[in-house]
Amino acid sequence: MANLAQSIQNIADWITLHITVWVLIGTGLYLTLRSRFMQIRQFPEMIRSISGSRGGAKGGISSFQAFTISLAARVGVGNVFGVAVALLVGGPGAIFWMWVVAIVGMATAFFEATLAQVFKVRSADGTFRGGPAYYIARGMKNKILASIFAIITVVTCAFVITSVQSNAIASTLLSALSPSAREPIAGLGGLSSAHLVIAALLFVFSAMVIFGGIKTVARVTEWMAPIMATVYVIMVAVICVMNLPKFGAVIGQIFAAAFAPQPTLAGLGGGILAAVINGTKRGLFSNEAGQGTAPNAAATATVSHPVRQGLIQSLGVFVDTIIVCTATAFVILIAGEKVWSNPEANPANLTTLAVADQLGQWTIMPMSILIFVLAYSSVIAAYVYSEINLSFVVKSKAATWAVRIISVASVVIGALTTLDLVWNAVDIAMAIMTVTNLVALIVLAPWGLGALRDYESQRKRGIADPVFVAKDNPLLPGDLPGDVWDGETTSR
Repeated sequence: MANLAQSIQNIADWITLHITVWVLIGTGLYLTLRSRFMQIRQFPEMIRSISGSRGGAKGGISSFQAFTISLAARVGVGNVFGVAVALLVGGPGAIFWMWVVAIVGMATAFFEATLAQVFKVRSADGTFRGGPAYYIARGMKNKILASIFAIITVVTCAFVITSVQSNAIASTLLSALSPSAREPIAGLGGLSSAHLVIAALLFVFSAMVIFGGIKTVARVTEWMAPIMATVYVIMVAVICVMNLPKFGAVIGQIFAAAFAPQPTLAGLGGGILAAVINGTKRGLFSNEAGQGTAPNAAATATVSHPVRQGLIQSLGVFVDTIIVCTATAFVILIAGEKVWSNPEANPANLTTLAVADQLGQWTIMPMSILIFVLAYSSVIAAYVYSEINLSFVVKSKAATWAVRIISVASVVIGALTTLDLVWNAVDIAMAIMTVTNLVALIVLAPWGLGALRDYESQRKRGIADPVFVAKDNPLLPGDLPGDVWDGETTSR
C-alpha cells in the first residue's frame, strides 16, 4: 500500500509541476487581465452582494445558500490538513504560492460561477442545474467532452473527495483518543474498535442529510458553513493577536522560503520546487478555484444576474485562502519548531497540536469536533456536485439514489483507508478536472466578459439590483440557448 501511495504521489507531483500549476496560474492571469483585475475593482461589490443574498429564492435555492454549499466544500480539511501538509512538505514558502493561486483564482472563480449561471437549466424540482458540464455542452457545443467531465466529477466527488474528508475526521478523532482506544482488533488489518465506531457515526450523519437531497444540504450548510468558519477564524485570531510581535518574522519566513533553493526552517520541508508543488496542490484543494466543482453549487442559486453569483463565489476564494488558510499557517509557524518537529506531528494533528501549544491542552477535543464539522460539511457538499453532474449524464431517480448511496459508502470506506493513498488520489483527479475546466473558461471567456459589462453598465446607471436579459443582448457574443434568461421566464 505504501508503494502504491508513493507511485501515485510521484504521478501527482509531475502533473502538478508540469501541467496544473502553469495552466492554473496562466488562466487566472489571463482572466484577470481580460476583466481588468475584477477581483480588485469589484471587491466592494462582492461585499455588497453577499450582504443581500439570502432572499429572492422563491422556493428554490437562494444565492446565499448556493454560496454556503460551496463554502462548506472550500472551508474544510484543506484549511487544516492541507495547510499542514503544505508546511510539512513544502515549507513556509508553500503559503506564498497558495496566496498566488488564490489571488488569480478569484478571477477564475468569478468566471466559472458566472458561466455556470449563464448556461444553467431548469430542473424538474424547481431548482436550477449547471456547472462545467453544462457550459461545455451548451457554450462550446461539445456534448462528449461535457459528459466526460461530468463522469470524472461524479467519480471524484462521490468517491475520492468524500473519502478524503471522512479520512480526515477519523484521523483527527483517533489522534485525540487514548492509546488503549486505538488498540487494533485481531484480524481486522490494524483497525481498532474506535475506527469502527467513527465509521458508523459518519455513516449515520452523512445518510441523514445526503438522502434528503440537494435542498436538505442547502438548508444545513446555510447555517453550518458560516458558523464553523467563524468559530475557527475566531480561535486562530485569538492566537494571532496573542503573538502580534511575531507577525513580521512569520511573513519574512514565508517570503524567504518561497524562493529558497533549500529548506529554511528545521523540521519543515522546503525548497522552491517543493514550495511551488505543495502550495499549488493544497491551494487548489482548499479553495477549488478553477477546479470546476464550485460552479455546480453556484448554478443552483436563484438570482437576477449571473454576475451577482460570480462575485459572491469569488469572495469565497478570498475567505477560504487569504483569511482561513493564512490564519492556520500563522498558528503553526508561531507555535515553532517544538511543535512541527514533534515526532508525533503529522498532517492529521499538526494544527491541533499548534493550537493546544498556544491555548492549552483543553483545546484538543474542541478542535477535533471542529474538524469533524469542517470535513462533514465538505462531504455533503461533494455529494451535491456528484448529483448535479450525474443528472447531466443520466436523468433517473434510480441513478440519483445510486450516487447518494455511493457517497455515503465512500464516507465509511474513507474512514478506514490510509491518508497518503487518499490524498494523492485526489490530487490526480482534481488535476484532470481542473485542466478540462480551464480550457472551457478560456474558450467561453467572452460570455463571462459580456455578462460582467452588462452588470457594470447597469450599476453605473444607478440600478441597485441589475437584471440580466440575454435575448438580443449586444454585449454577448451570440444567442444564448434556453429560456432561463430570456426576460420572460426569469431566474429571479
